[in-house]
Amino acid sequence: MHSVVVAIFPGVQALDISGPLDVFSEANAFVSADRVYDCRVASADGGPVRASNGMRIAADLAFAQAQGPWDVALVAGGPALPEAVVDPALADWLRAVAANSARFGSICTGAFALGAAGLLDGRRATTHWQSAALLARRFRGARVEPDSIFCRDGTLITSAGVTAGIDLALALVAEDHGREVALSVAKRLVVVAQRQGGQSQFSPHLALAPADPEHRLARVQAHVATHLRDSLAVAELAAIAGTSTRHFAREFSEWAEMTPHEFVERARLDSARRLLEATRQPLKTIAWECGFASTDRMRLAFVRRLGVTPIQYRASFSAAKRQ
Repeated sequence: MHSVVVAIFPGVQALDISGPLDVFSEANAFVSADRVYDCRVASADGGPVRASNGMRIAADLAFAQAQGPWDVALVAGGPALPEAVVDPALADWLRAVAANSARFGSICTGAFALGAAGLLDGRRATTHWQSAALLARRFRGARVEPDSIFCRDGTLITSAGVTAGIDLALALVAEDHGREVALSVAKRLVVVAQRQGGQSQFSPHLALAPADPEHRLARVQAHVATHLRDSLAVAELAAIAGTSTRHFAREFSEWAEMTPHEFVERARLDSARRLLEATRQPLKTIAWECGFASTDRMRLAFVRRLGVTPIQYRASFSAAKRQ
């Protein structure tokens, strides 16, 4: 039997709880009785909490009764959690279950609770794309992956926003019971296009624009997005911004929390991923369209950033092959 617990708190996002738990519950219909998921919900005092949508959610256990060990221990997210002070009781509970559970982690903005508990230092993690930059700023030791649907770093598991918790739970089901069981669950839940960890959640690298479209950094961003085939050297981008190369590089890095070179590479990578997902274009054509100059350079960027080659990425995520 696989034991699962999800931590809740006032203002929690209801779908962060119900999505993953429905996946585990549905999986029980496809496995033997000795391999089912036993799911529990825990709150600070064991009492009910009011979710962000007004729903009243009951807990099965208090944190003191839910110390584990667990096969899966998760903390749900909530719309206010990125700006909130995390309950010390929740942080203490997370540290306890992280130490003695097979897998622990978060759904959506629950990553901020993990960070407050000191559990993201030196670890790869993701969260909702709108909150990824804030997570990286607040927890400098974390290696935030803002464009991943979910992320696995050893025993740590984190997911992107809201419904991405379903994708994470399906991945855990596949890990525990095989891909066919996970696919059967996805069909039961009408999750037609199950997404995987390396798949883009929203292109947040191109959603970083300043509010003013005439801002010099917004002009640079727009230029990068529409001129991926160009060299896009730092000096060229500085000229578009109307500043010196040195000043531009410093200002851009402070704003985007990545160097101009890294931003350009991620923009190219994002464009290539979308073409791989949606078209049957040859790799050579995609590499040229996205400014990589060669398929070898594109392959190196994919392996460095995503841990897979373009061919492997297309095999996993291509919608064109399923048509």
